[in-house]
Amino acid sequence: MFRNLCVPGYGHFLGFRTPSLGPKMTTPWFAAVRSLSTARSLEGFRTIGTGIYLRDIQEQCQDTKSPNVILIFGWLGAHTRQLRNYTSAYAKLYPKASQIVVQCNPDLLWTTDNARSRKLKPVIDALEALHCLPSSSPAQRPARILTHVFSNGGSLQMTLLGHMLQRKYGSTPVIGSPASTLILDSCPAAGDLNSIKLAVRTVIRDPISRRIVLAIVHTIYSIRFGLSLLFGKQMIMLEKLQIEMWNPRILPWMGLQTPRLYLFSRKDKIVSWQEVTRHAETAKERGMDVRCELFEESAHVAHVQVEPDRYWSSVQEVWTVAAKGRSED
Repeated sequence: MFRNLCVPGYGHFLGFRTPSLGPKMTTPWFAAVRSLSTARSLEGFRTIGTGIYLRDIQEQCQDTKSPNVILIFGWLGAHTRQLRNYTSAYAKLYPKASQIVVQCNPDLLWTTDNARSRKLKPVIDALEALHCLPSSSPAQRPARILTHVFSNGGSLQMTLLGHMLQRKYGSTPVIGSPASTLILDSCPAAGDLNSIKLAVRTVIRDPISRRIVLAIVHTIYSIRFGLSLLFGKQMIMLEKLQIEMWNPRILPWMGLQTPRLYLFSRKDKIVSWQEVTRHAETAKERGMDVRCELFEESAHVAHVQVEPDRYWSSVQEVWTVAAKGRSED
């Protein structure tokens, strides 16, 4: 059950709110980071929002042992060409499954929660259309949902979506008892200032833009850290994220019995494998169904490049557990 148990993903990591930058902000810094939003769409997908893509399979999946909806949250700064490695693999493994892909653009570093929520609204619309939410037609079979999250950036997007769904639907249960699983690639971890700065350097290549962002990061992190010591509260967003990720119902179709798979590496310089291990251990202690794959040589969000067979076998195995457990209920 516990195997080998012992970024860029730092958007909104400091928990601060930034003022609106306005539509006229056209400096090279913002132009560069916004380019991800205007990048070429994923092949076989249609764009349904800024950095949000849908592969809608109209044909109803008769294979009740496979997922029929796959929800992917990319890491901070991931291009569509990088995410295509995963969407293509999923299309081969589960060809009848619809896919929703959510990019995590670098503007996550300075946009407000309200702005981020507006950007995620198309995800809710797509989930409703795919019968994943309480408002779905009772005549439809419950969706079988595989959620794949990359790094802390993807985790922040997923938890924000969870808050949005909680506000909209409250504790209303999803129709039926959908099979579901949660794949966590290179996350979660609170990290420290050095790892956060490394993540920023990885995402933002322009030297001038990078200096500006690093100066903001250093200043705000220091202020929030001081406030945390002064008031004894979680003032740094990634520390709060770790706590939120222990919620078995992060998304409304999940629960204690939802298997989660942690994929992480000893060579990850951005997210510490020890932190991920501790998170997984605590999740298990809280009654969750946890599995881990600890890689030895891969870098951050690069495990599939080093050991693709092991990576995808682990994903398939944990989905098989989810589907089998649901069929026995």
